[in-house]
Amino acid sequence: MPKKKTHKGIAKRFKKTKNGKLVHKKSGYVHKRTKKSADNKRDARRLKEVEGEIKKNLKQLLSS
Repeated sequence: MPKKKTHKGIAKRFKKTKNGKLVHKKSGYVHKRTKKSADNKRDARRLKEVEGEIKKNLKQLLSS
């Protein structure tokens, strides 16, 4: 049986924290910032935790 490899596209976008949570940057922060509200831009700077069914699939893709 071959070894499982980490999905490199997923590894660049999602990070695993010390406690095992998966986090990613929110979209829409880089492009056309002048038209966005300050609340929206401030919120996009923070990392967002992955929740729901997709979390299981991402953990499988990140396991190496």
